[in-house]
Amino acid sequence: MVNAMASSSLEDLCLYISLRISNIKKCIILRDLGKHDSCKRFLHKICNEGILVHELLQAMEIQVKKQEELKKSLKEIQKSAERAQKEAWHLLEHMPRYLPKPLQVCNVEPTVKHKEETKAVEPKCEKKPAKGRAIKEVALITTEEFENVPAYMKGRITYDQINAVVEEINKAVVDKYKILYQPLKSMSAPVRNLYHRFIEEETRDTNGVFFIVDNDIKQFTKLKLDKRFYIMLSILRHCQRVREIRSSGLVRYVIC
Repeated sequence: MVNAMASSSLEDLCLYISLRISNIKKCIILRDLGKHDSCKRFLHKICNEGILVHELLQAMEIQVKKQEELKKSLKEIQKSAERAQKEAWHLLEHMPRYLPKPLQVCNVEPTVKHKEETKAVEPKCEKKPAKGRAIKEVALITTEEFENVPAYMKGRITYDQINAVVEEINKAVVDKYKILYQPLKSMSAPVRNLYHRFIEEETRDTNGVFFIVDNDIKQFTKLKLDKRFYIMLSILRHCQRVREIRSSGLVRYVIC
């Protein structure tokens, strides 16, 4: 058994030495190939191929660096987009209840004379400013303006409540002046009575301004003219949304 083990170790050692000798011979052969004219052409071609491979590796390295920079830039854009998305969702979830509305305009077409008769045309209301008479409305109170209102004046009144009153006042203003801009012949008897009341309430001081009175608020809105309502009117005066003209025992709320 000892002889077998010794034989195995000797064979392995011989194989190892033979492999090394073979490698040495290959190196000597490859070294001497350059001396043969028949091999120089192949060696030159191999050299050129090596140069091309080297240039290709350099170009690939440049592209890899560009891709890494692009990846870094895309990550920054992604982070910026994610921040913008979060801000957009925050704005969407906290959208103000009251936003400014486009100015409402009522166009009254001129009367058309035909066969010595005048044909009354119903007024057409449009949202875009165009030819016709614009109805001025109260601008909504901003959060900054509401915060600057003195605490003693606001009491427990909230931002939403004050702008809800603004919308109701605007409804009264629009409904009133739609009637005033309507041809008289097209009015029903109740509407004609309102028209004459509107005319009687005008004075020299109201020339060229838009205003309503308490009766208009009762007529066109569901607001209660209680103490709380008049406190809100004082806030609107403070924010320069309305002003008052008093004469003949009547208070006129002028739209600023």
